[in-house]
Amino acid sequence: MTDPATPPAQPPSVVRLDLPDAPGLVHRDVAANGARFHIAELGDGPLVLLLHGFPQFWWTWRHQLTALADAGFRAVAMDLRGVGGSDRTPRGYDPANLALDITGVVRSLGEPDAALVGHDLGGYLAWTAAAMRPKLVRRLAVSSMPHPRRWRSSMLADARQTAAQSHIWGFQRPWIPERQLTADDGAMVARLITEWSGPQPPDEKTLETYRRAMCIPSTAHCSIEPYRWMVRSLARPDGIQFNRRMKRPVRVPTLHLHGSLDPVVRTRSAAGSGQYVEAPYRWRLFDGLGHFPHEEDPVTFSTELINWLKDPEPDR
Repeated sequence: MTDPATPPAQPPSVVRLDLPDAPGLVHRDVAANGARFHIAELGDGPLVLLLHGFPQFWWTWRHQLTALADAGFRAVAMDLRGVGGSDRTPRGYDPANLALDITGVVRSLGEPDAALVGHDLGGYLAWTAAAMRPKLVRRLAVSSMPHPRRWRSSMLADARQTAAQSHIWGFQRPWIPERQLTADDGAMVARLITEWSGPQPPDEKTLETYRRAMCIPSTAHCSIEPYRWMVRSLARPDGIQFNRRMKRPVRVPTLHLHGSLDPVVRTRSAAGSGQYVEAPYRWRLFDGLGHFPHEEDPVTFSTELINWLKDPEPDR
């Protein structure tokens, strides 16, 4: 397999995709935290930074980019370290460092702060960034991911949650998961997204886009590394220290979004995250949606998000 340190060598069309409804979309690279990150940017106004999850890349936010820009925000979707058009580095995939990538991008964009919107792994990192660098996070919106401490306790104490995220345990094997993700032109990526979605999974064209992005050299390895750290560090000093750091409460208004049919993160696991927020906290459960509510019902998701972002005094 390609060495993880190898820089990305994909043709721009693989990840630097145009959006038909967004002719003003700009693709560019920004430097932050010792690496280079690809971003897709649209609109002017207060910064909203969108963070994708697994097994996706910035393009998962295509609907929200246009909706946020139309609503008067500067919408930016970034590719996380090791994914899409961003650098594939040999190390640096622990959540504390990945969170510094995010806050570093905020600073590189010349903004004093940002509203972070994260899904899945991006949500885990958004929780982390809000706790570690609160001055750079104006608001926090998380979808399909509990607070890191809640995630840890659920994975250790809830057998159903452990079973629901069996793929994470499978990622602990060396080399095999990378080969599985890229076999048959990324067929496993399409299967996972389909199985994790609600009654209306993405169409074949959408799945093909995610398959192609995962097959960019080194992407599969870099995508798995954060999950290897999350499990292998459970009993290690660095993981215990990170868990202690996450005791620091989130002190910015928080919107927590979740699909009622999410087979990856149980509603019970996600719903207990409010105990770590010492600020207005709003829980929104989308009935009939799975793990990707922002793609399964983008209008409802975007409306909920934008209304909350514009609310000067969100209720607890």
